[in-house]
Parts: sequence; structure tokens; C-alpha cells
Amino acid sequence: MNGEEQASILQKNLDKVEERIASSCEKAARKRTEVTLVGVTKTVDSPLAKLLMEKGIDQLGESRPQELWNKASHLPNAKWHFIGHMQRNKIDKTLPLIHLFHSVDSLRLLQALEAECEKQNLKLDFLLEVNISGEENKQGFDPSSVLGLASELMALKHLQCQGLMGMAAYAAEKESCRPAFQLLRNTRDKLSDLLGKKLPELSMGMSNDFEIAIEEGATLIRLGSILWEGLEQK
Repeated sequence: MNGEEQASILQKNLDKVEERIASSCEKAARKRTEVTLVGVTKTVDSPLAKLLMEKGIDQLGESRPQELWNKASHLPNAKWHFIGHMQRNKIDKTLPLIHLFHSVDSLRLLQALEAECEKQNLKLDFLLEVNISGEENKQGFDPSSVLGLASELMALKHLQCQGLMGMAAYAAEKESCRPAFQLLRNTRDKLSDLLGKKLPELSMGMSNDFEIAIEEGATLIRLGSILWEGLEQK
């Protein structure tokens, strides 16, 4: 498949996605500008990620540090979102590359990020990952424990919490995802009240459920497979 064919397929995929985002925003009486599409590139190589940027999507998501390092070296102008589990021994090399860290899933990681930011004299925006599906194999804080982190969050000097991130359980019936997204939004709102500051971001919604997520207040949707349909993936 040549570059023109790839570009044509990607544009068609983006057009379909954009129609669905716009429709969901209209249904929820929200502005389209309130929702940011993060293009998840973990299944494609740098040339395809670059093609996505050429189509106007410059906010890209990676779940593995090594992949982020590699793609960032080829695409330095991308705004990189880290969306996976981070091992603490990979923090130092990853932090300078990140626009937003979505998946802070433990107190130990939070403390390690704060220490490394202090060491490198960096500021970092992040989201707390919350296990809203209740699945044991999912990372993240239990929803009932998030409010107990308020004092830790207020003590941070180099990290700035911008909101919460979560994943609903995969379901053939998209509507069944709604309670999980409502739980994340309500938890965010309660934490915001405790902190006495606005937490503007809700990272929720992927290729199979992003429309419901938008209806429930998502500000960041993480889309991968739906963008790359018909294109060669690794």
C-alpha cells in the first residue's frame, strides 16, 4: 500500500470519527472544542503516526515508554500523552517528553514522579487513573480511595493534577459503559470540591465507547483501532 492510499484511508476513518464526535457533542449540548482526540499510536509505526499528525491530530498517545521514546525521536512536534503503566526505572527518560501523563495509578508512582520532576526541575500535568470497571486486571485507584489522596495532591510542588482517567469494561452493548463513566465524573467532581480547585480533564472513552463517554463529560478520548482500520498495523 502506497502513501497516497494510506492517506486516503486514514482521512476516511478520521472523517467518520469526526462525524460521530460532533454528533455526540450535539446530543450532550457540548461544544466540539471541549473534546480532544488523542490518537493512540501503539499499534502503528512512526510513518503512520506522522501521517496522522499531517491530518491535524498532533496529540498522540503511547502506553509503552520505549515506544514513546522511539516515536518522539521521529516526531518531536507531537504532544505526547502517556496512557499506560509506568515502571519507575523508566520515569527519568520519559518525563521530559510528556505533555500529559494520564495513568498515575499508585501512590508510589505519584511520589516517584514528584521526586524525578524535582531532580530534573520539571513541571508535569497528570491524571489519576481510577479503576472504574472493577476488574482485577485493571490498573488504578479504587474509586472509594481517590478522595483520600487530597492531602497528597495538595502537597505536590512539581506535579499538577488536572483530573481523572478511567476505562470502562469492554461490552458489546455500549450503553452498559455509562455508569462507569458517570462514576468517574462524579469522583472527579467530589475531588475537585475537596481540593478547592477545578479539575478540568476527564480522560475516558476509547474506540468502542467514546460516544457514551462524550455524553458523560469526557474531555479527552483515546482512539486507536478505529483510526487505523484498513491500514497495516504491527
